[in-house]
Amino acid sequence: MNKKNVCITLGIMCFLLTVAIIIQFNTIKNANMIAGQGGVSTELKDEVLKWKEKYDQTFKELEKSEEELEIQRESASNNDLVSSEKQEELKLANILLGLTQVSGRGTIITVEDNKNVTSETIGALENISDYMVHAEDLWMIVNELKNARVEAISINDERIIANSSITCEGNVILINGNVVSSPFVITSIGSPEAIIGALDRPDGIIDFLERDGVIVNMEGKEKVTIPKYNGIIDVKYIRNAD
Repeated sequence: MNKKNVCITLGIMCFLLTVAIIIQFNTIKNANMIAGQGGVSTELKDEVLKWKEKYDQTFKELEKSEEELEIQRESASNNDLVSSEKQEELKLANILLGLTQVSGRGTIITVEDNKNVTSETIGALENISDYMVHAEDLWMIVNELKNARVEAISINDERIIANSSITCEGNVILINGNVVSSPFVITSIGSPEAIIGALDRPDGIIDFLERDGVIVNMEGKEKVTIPKYNGIIDVKYIRNAD
């Protein structure tokens, strides 16, 4: 039986005990009136004494029930507080794990292959792949964003979490096992000033990509939205320390 049912049951018990006390009290009162008029039999006196004892016993039980009810009320109130705190902790944990869609101030960084470059327009000693975005480029941007203390990241709506993967399979880039392609829209939540300052600096990752001919655009936003992680979090080794 849960706390709510216990409180309801005790409340009903208190009500029934109160009704019984009132009935017994009236009975004793009427009996005393009869006794005052004289001619009361010994049997009636004995009955009055029995009712008096029952009244005292019932009154004690009522007091005890009221004390138990108050204890249950306090316990239920404390449990509600603990439950509320646990729910807030769980909500925060889901946000940090990436299991909840989130929004806030941040930046949108778009990086894309230079489509104006072809094998015919570049020099003989140049490599066309230099003008394309690679998986390691995305990883470098993600690492720079983490260094800028962002709180959430997504690439083409793929949420980046602790065990996300960014891999290259031939000419295809996979994030969390899903195919993504240029342009790559990298959304992050955090201070736009800190993010842009960390990435847009001499010899930084953005400078490196732009010198290689990759097209990059960065823009601070007052509100961006990042979707939740839709994959399965497979935990094989980590365990609770307790």
